[in-house]
Amino acid sequence: MSSSATSATPSPAGSTARNNLLRDRNVAWLMSGSLVSLLGDQFTLVALPWLVLRLTGDTLVLGTVLALLGIPRALFILVGGAVVDRHSPKRVLMLSKHLNTALLGGLALLVLFDRLTLPLVYALALGIGLSTAFSIPAATSMLPQVVAPAQLPAANGLMMGLRQLSFFVGPLLAGLVIALFGDGAAGGIGSLRDAQGLGLAFGLDAFSFALSAFTLAKVQTTPVPARAHLPVLAAVADGLRSFWRDRALRSCLMYWSAVALLVTGPVQIALPVLANQRPELGAAAFGGLLAAYGAGTLAGMVVSGARPRLRAVNLGLTILLVDALVGLLFMPLGRITALWQGVALLGGIGVLGGYMQVTVFTWIQRRVAPALLGRAMSVFMFIYMGLAPISSAATGWVLRSVSLPTLFMAAGGALVLLVLLALGASGMRKVTDAPVMTP
Repeated sequence: MSSSATSATPSPAGSTARNNLLRDRNVAWLMSGSLVSLLGDQFTLVALPWLVLRLTGDTLVLGTVLALLGIPRALFILVGGAVVDRHSPKRVLMLSKHLNTALLGGLALLVLFDRLTLPLVYALALGIGLSTAFSIPAATSMLPQVVAPAQLPAANGLMMGLRQLSFFVGPLLAGLVIALFGDGAAGGIGSLRDAQGLGLAFGLDAFSFALSAFTLAKVQTTPVPARAHLPVLAAVADGLRSFWRDRALRSCLMYWSAVALLVTGPVQIALPVLANQRPELGAAAFGGLLAAYGAGTLAGMVVSGARPRLRAVNLGLTILLVDALVGLLFMPLGRITALWQGVALLGGIGVLGGYMQVTVFTWIQRRVAPALLGRAMSVFMFIYMGLAPISSAATGWVLRSVSLPTLFMAAGGALVLLVLLALGASGMRKVTDAPVMTP
C-alpha cells in the first residue's frame, strides 16, 4: 500500500490526533463509560447461557433465549437508526442504558432470591434484544458529534480497541465472579440455590449501565441541524433511498452484504468444528485460534488509528485488496495440522479486518449527512447481524456434504472471485474518501 490519501479534509498525523484526543475530557467521559459498559456486557454474555442451562438443562431453551436476544435486534435495528436520527444519539443511548439497568437489575434480584421463572427469562431476553436495536445505532453515531472530523480515525481506533480489550478481560472477570460466589450447580437442574455468582454477574452489568449513563450525561455533543420529522417507517425508507442514490455507498453496502454471507458462517461454524475434529487441536487450541484473531484485530485497529490515510490508491481499491488477501489466507485454514499455523493465518486475517473496520466506520461517519447517520450505521450493522445467521445456517448445511478443507478453500476462493467481480463490474474501484454525501 502507498500512503497517498484522497480525503478532502486534511488530517493531522496519527500520534498528534491521538494525543489531542486523550487530552479532551469530553472524549474521556465517553470512552470511560463505553469501556465500563462493554465490560459489563461480557458478564451477561457469560452468565446468561449458564443461567438457562442451570434452570432447564435444555439446549433448545437456550437457543430460544439467544434467538429472543438476536432476532428483535436484527428486525428493529433499522427502526432504531431512524429513531436515533430523529431524537439524537445521546438521548436514545441514555434511555437504552436506563432501560437495561432496570432489566438487568431485575434479573439479578430474581436470581439472588430464587424467584426466576422461564417465562420471565424469555421476557427479559426480548426486552434486552429490543433495547440493543436502538442502542447500537445510537452508540455508533455518537463519535461524529463528540470529536472533530480529523480525529475520527483515532477515536474509532480507540473505541474499537477498547471493545476488543473487553472481549479479553470481561469473560475472565465474569467467570471468576461466578466461580467464587456460586454458579447454582449445588441446587441441580431447575434450582438457583447457591447461584449468588450468577446474580452478582447480572447486578454488575446493571451497575455498568448505570455508571455509563452517568458518564454519558457528562458528554457534550455538537447539535445536528433539525430536519422535518417523518414517521419512523417513512424515515427508514427516506434513508434507504438516500443511500441508494449515493453510488459509492450503494456499491459498498451491496459488496459488504456479499462478503458477510461468504465469510461470517465459516468463521462462526467451521472453526469450532475444525478444532473439534482435529485431535492435534481441541478446545484449548480453539481458544488460542480465537485469541489470535482477536489480537490481530486489535493490532489492525492500532495501525488504522496510527496511519489513517494508508491507502492502495483509494479506499475502494484498498477494501478490495484487503479482502483478496483475507480470501487467500482463508483458503488453507482447513488443512492446518498445528496450532501455530492457525494462529499465523487467523492473526493475519485479524490484522487486515481490524484495519478495515476502523477505516470503514470512519468513512461512513464522514460521508453520510449527520441527519442520516443513525440510519446509515443501522444499515451497516444490519448487514452483519442480519446476514450472519443465514451464513451460519448455510455453512452448517454445506458441512453435511463437503469436507472442512473443501469448505475453507471454496469460501476463500469465492471471496477472491467476488473481489475480481467487484473490481470489474461495480463502482467499488472508484470509491474515495470523499467526506460528505450529496443530499
